[in-house]
Amino acid sequence: MNYWLFKSEPSVYSIDDLKRDKRTSWEGVRNYQARNFLRDTVKNGDLVLFYHSNAEPPGVAGIAEIVKEGYPDHTALDPKHKYYDEKSKPGNPTWYLVDVGFKTKFDKIVGLPTLKEAPGLEDMMVTKRGARLSIQPVTKKEWDIVLKLASVKLGVQ
Repeated sequence: MNYWLFKSEPSVYSIDDLKRDKRTSWEGVRNYQARNFLRDTVKNGDLVLFYHSNAEPPGVAGIAEIVKEGYPDHTALDPKHKYYDEKSKPGNPTWYLVDVGFKTKFDKIVGLPTLKEAPGLEDMMVTKRGARLSIQPVTKKEWDIVLKLASVKLGVQ
């Protein structure tokens, strides 16, 4: 199993939206490194720290689970869609997405300042200056520390 951090602006799609919807497609990723993670590495059952970016404070708001592995992002093929990409073709898709399901919402956001100060998270990508990737790998050690900061026990290893 792998662990991830997925960023979303809460004004666009929040942990509350996922809680309501129970499941959604994680569309609109338009960075090649993040696309490669979605296409090649993210697998069913992987767990996700759901991160609210461009928020006050930015931080981890809850947990999601991958419920469908990477598949072509159909929004890239729709000229009327905001994520349309004329270079993406049905037989040769440029962009991929995954489906995520809701697991839990934290009682309180684990804010970026808390993540930056927590021992053991010094190398976590989201705590580094200029680390703007919307899909980021997280180590098991980092995962465990974030869950401890959130006071969450999931019963998953």
